[in-house]
Amino acid sequence: MRHRCRVARLGKPADQRKALLRSLATELIRHGRITTTKTRAKAVRAAAEKMITLAKDGSLSARRAAMGYLYDKQLVHALFEAAGERYGTRNGGYTRVVRTVRRRGDNAEMAIIELV
Repeated sequence: MRHRCRVARLGKPADQRKALLRSLATELIRHGRITTTKTRAKAVRAAAEKMITLAKDGSLSARRAAMGYLYDKQLVHALFEAAGERYGTRNGGYTRVVRTVRRRGDNAEMAIIELV
């Protein structure tokens, strides 16, 4: 049973799931908008918002935590430079999930996740 199980398993083992969420969060921060399935978009939303919150903090320990999670070092530096002015007055809610048409091959629910 899955009572009170809060993590979306995404049909993958734990190591593959963590790697998938890390790569999706990295690409979301790099491009600002990605298209994926609705379940993956909702799962990556928490990770991306946590990285932006770390970037707003701007401390050395926050920068090291972000470098340990995101795959691109230059992307972390760019995020920490831009997050203060872009999200300084916003208290959370840095991403938006918009549902789109279903995927043609397997009829999966697709969504666009973007940075606000």
